[in-house]
Amino acid sequence: MKNNKILKFGLFSNIAIALLFSVNLNAKVPETKEKEKEETKLETLAKFTRVISTVENSYADELTFSEIINKAIAGLMTNLDAHSVFMDAKAYEQTKIQTEGEFGGLGITVGMKDGALTIIAPIEGTPADKAGLKSNDVILRIDGNSTIGITLDEAVSKMRGKPKTPITVTIVRKGEVKPFDVNIIRDIIKVDSVYAKNIEDENILYLRITNFDQKVTKEAAKFINENKDKKGIILDLRNNPGGLLDQAIGLTNLFVDKGVIVSQKGRNEKENLEYKAEQDKKITNLPMAVLINGGSASASEIVSGALQDLKRAILIGEKTFGKGSVQVVLPLDNKEALKMTIARYYLPSGRSIQNSGVEPDLLVYPGKVPAENNDFYIKETDLKQHLETELEKLDDNKSKKSKKMELNEDKNKTSKEDIITKTILYNDIQLKTAVDSIKILNIKKDGK
Repeated sequence: MKNNKILKFGLFSNIAIALLFSVNLNAKVPETKEKEKEETKLETLAKFTRVISTVENSYADELTFSEIINKAIAGLMTNLDAHSVFMDAKAYEQTKIQTEGEFGGLGITVGMKDGALTIIAPIEGTPADKAGLKSNDVILRIDGNSTIGITLDEAVSKMRGKPKTPITVTIVRKGEVKPFDVNIIRDIIKVDSVYAKNIEDENILYLRITNFDQKVTKEAAKFINENKDKKGIILDLRNNPGGLLDQAIGLTNLFVDKGVIVSQKGRNEKENLEYKAEQDKKITNLPMAVLINGGSASASEIVSGALQDLKRAILIGEKTFGKGSVQVVLPLDNKEALKMTIARYYLPSGRSIQNSGVEPDLLVYPGKVPAENNDFYIKETDLKQHLETELEKLDDNKSKKSKKMELNEDKNKTSKEDIITKTILYNDIQLKTAVDSIKILNIKKDGK
């Protein structure tokens, strides 16, 4: 048995050494430096093989050689950064299911922040959103199991499951004295990535992007083209965890016609790319305000940061999450793969998003508009809504013919669901600030 292990150890060392020599075979480096490099690598590799042998022989639980190697690779990837990971056969299969199939989940995007499993943003209308989970909540436990030391992929795998099955997450929230449990029922996550509303009496288009799926640019362009008579656009990217890079670029290009929107730079020159605005894809010159917060990440940060750098919009709200790295899945074979960070995103000014995020032009914390400024207006709006409800009751008693006529007339009117009322507006000081900013931008434009 001992001889077999020595043989295995020696075989592994010989193979590794052979690989090192083959990698360096064509390197054009001075002979002395090359020799020093080889000796350093060989010494380091020898230490690695000694560790593997020690674990195999002396660890409390018996592990196969393959298990030890997989754990070593997993540890290496985890220590590179929070987004790099080794995917074994099970994890790799899960990744394929995520992109090709339907699954149950909570409706949150998570990331690693200061070593803690942190909610980037809950998606509107999902089980997580309805349960009250918030951006920057830290998930301490999943069904009673600690998340300390867990990888992102492991955490996501634990939270996904069959629709209608329960899950309990233990949350640590800033301002709360102690952790608390949140019980959630998983469900199929289906959300509209883009929707638009008109702000009552303001003639401003409110455009909400919940995540960057493959329909964002097309849907946003449709809403903008249908509302060209507006005085301005408010683009709401709050709690938007990101998504597809090409959609972030496409959306930004609707508002700008020149300049670099975003670039990515990595160690490999092939990964160094610039994405520039195309002149013919811009469709509006309307004044813009963009709403951001700590739940705005990745693609959201690219859009908001680019519009800020290109002097196209004013950013309102709070600092964004700070996720600006590029990951790719590199298959090792048909069953296993590495998900690895290969580059980082940079905004037009050259600043990096990673860990630093995007700062708003106007720092505005969430909350209501101070009551003394709008008490009467809100009560007036409530009265108007009450009277409209009473009128609807009277309408129910009209003849079928009258109802049919009214329905035909209403086809060209805006649905109540498509309007942000004054009550909603004054309960969201960030949104109210955006409306006021659009007004100021229009005054400035008219004064030129």
